[in-house]
Amino acid sequence: MELAELEAAVGELVARARAHGLDFFDMHFEVCPADVIHTVGAYGVPTRFGHWSFGKAYYRLKTQYEHNLIRIYELVINADPCYAFLLEGNSPVQNKLVVAHVLAHADFFKNNVHFRRTSRAAVEAMARAAERIRTYELCYGRTRVESFLDAAMAVQEHVDPHRGVESPGAGEREVPHTPYDDLWDLDGPRRRSREVGNPAARPEKDVLLFILEHGRELADWERDVLAILRQEMLYFWPLMATRIVNEGWATYWHLRLLREMDLDEGEAVEFARLHAEVVQPLRWQINPYALGLKIFEDLERRYENSASHEGELNDRPGGQGKQKIFEVRATEDDVSFIRNYLTREIVDELNLFVYARAGRDWRVVSQDWQLVRDTLVARLTNCGFPYIVVEDGDYGRRGELYLKHCYEGMELDVHHLERTLPHVYHLWRRPVHLETVLEERRVVFSYDGERVRRSFAD
Repeated sequence: MELAELEAAVGELVARARAHGLDFFDMHFEVCPADVIHTVGAYGVPTRFGHWSFGKAYYRLKTQYEHNLIRIYELVINADPCYAFLLEGNSPVQNKLVVAHVLAHADFFKNNVHFRRTSRAAVEAMARAAERIRTYELCYGRTRVESFLDAAMAVQEHVDPHRGVESPGAGEREVPHTPYDDLWDLDGPRRRSREVGNPAARPEKDVLLFILEHGRELADWERDVLAILRQEMLYFWPLMATRIVNEGWATYWHLRLLREMDLDEGEAVEFARLHAEVVQPLRWQINPYALGLKIFEDLERRYENSASHEGELNDRPGGQGKQKIFEVRATEDDVSFIRNYLTREIVDELNLFVYARAGRDWRVVSQDWQLVRDTLVARLTNCGFPYIVVEDGDYGRRGELYLKHCYEGMELDVHHLERTLPHVYHLWRRPVHLETVLEERRVVFSYDGERVRRSFAD
């Protein structure tokens, strides 16, 4: 596709999107070869610190692309201005679909409440952080820094995106005051910091921040690395927490915008094929594009149709379809989106069910729509990560770290747990303990620097 033609298509789609009420930051589009797309996809942003896990992700994407298992047409970065990367060699229709899809993502980033606290200058901040980590590698040795990064990245998901104050350091800012702020203080005032080494005043979800603030033997550069990783995870968290609703919103709008464009017969056929590929069912997991699109279309229909019996029961006047989907775009994450708006009709239409392994086989456990909904919600809660809190930072008055898994019916992967505890020990430099539930019995895993032990409670 010639650049002039692409520029004209972008201008037309931007005008159409804004006419429909989409609101996004200024857009910057870059046409890139596949290797650049794979690099950005592996790292999450154009510039980030180096780590072997990103290289592994890069080669996985590259291999899948070369074997025609996946095709990444675009990547979009939550920033102001918003950056989007188009795959070199896309056909005109592919680029039009991608641009429409990207514009809806940009609208979602700007207006969804879960992105309100993310830094719009995160790309530049990550570039500066990468430079600092390279400086640490020169000063303290690449092996030492990479070993610390391995340990920190093993627990980087255990942050609290809902804390009232962002992590210490540059860019810290308060959350806007609301009439409900006092609810957070019902069990006592929230303290921004505690003396290093003190036990947790109450269960602390932000494990990374607790280690950063209370680790007695951490060097300054190590605290900085933890702060960098935590800040970056807070940037990526809303992306993980809104994948279904975000992709559903983008799919809804690329479908609507391209249907309004003047496509010739060949382009219309190609667009239909591309869209079908986007929303086709996946064998082992939910397709977020298909499920999100179906819920948005269902919502618009139900809130627009005032003649439906359901509308009368819910006292809806009708004609509110567009208003409702924009409201959902602004307020929901995946958990609330699925819990509130997944219906029996959608479950039946998409043929969703709950399955489990029985011996060597996988079998359908239930097709009850409420169980399907609740199972999805359970797996999406906390972005699918175990909910683990710090119970005590001075356990046994020996400076040991005591963590607790908030068990809600899903057991931890013991193999993964036993491989992760040594990384926590590397960060804390003292024995660490993790309480969880296995086979309906409370069990504590402990690591003292030599081996993992487990003890069952009475």
